[in-house]
Amino acid sequence: MSQPTPVIRVYLLDDHTIVRRGLRAVLELEDDIEVVGESGTVAEAIPQILELAPDIAVLDGRLPDGSGIDVCRQVRSENPDIRALILTSYDDDEALVNAILAGASGYVLKQVDEGALVNGIRAVRRGQSLIDPVVAMRVVDRMRNGIPADGLGQLTHVESQIVDLIAEGLTNKQIGERLYIAEKTVKNHVTSLLAKLGVQRRTQAAVLASQQRRERTS
Repeated sequence: MSQPTPVIRVYLLDDHTIVRRGLRAVLELEDDIEVVGESGTVAEAIPQILELAPDIAVLDGRLPDGSGIDVCRQVRSENPDIRALILTSYDDDEALVNAILAGASGYVLKQVDEGALVNGIRAVRRGQSLIDPVVAMRVVDRMRNGIPADGLGQLTHVESQIVDLIAEGLTNKQIGERLYIAEKTVKNHVTSLLAKLGVQRRTQAAVLASQQRRERTS
């Protein structure tokens, strides 16, 4: 007897009610997708998403009080199991960079057709990324400007481990549990490794360290 297909729980964030209604109508036609919540502002979305813990949050790129990227960054820092898909009207390189750094699984224009959006949500649920690898490399190249050439070599063994765990989407608390060190100690290590790599954000450190390792082994 075959097992039933798991239902994908989706949260919708868009400041236009008619857009949310349209998205809900499209998604709820699918037997394997359930819309568990929706809102129109960052302030409403963050606590609701964290409480509902959907599989995927479909987030508008620009909102009256912030952006879906802001929501993605904060939500994933507290619950990395929640995947995010940025749905936007703007083909903006800077926003794409920020979406990748925030840990988004996809950056999709609202002009996408219904079938592609549904399939994209299913792909993200399976752990796939909707961001083209070529685009991701372009982001890496942009971030590499100004990074010390020997930055990775300056990292201690523990700092290297922490960078790898950041790349897996773990929070400082989760990293501490994995490495059996205090969360405050992890925070101190993160501050140190960011300075050595010449970046400001932990996600930048993970991407850049990964790129440097590939260059050294190629």
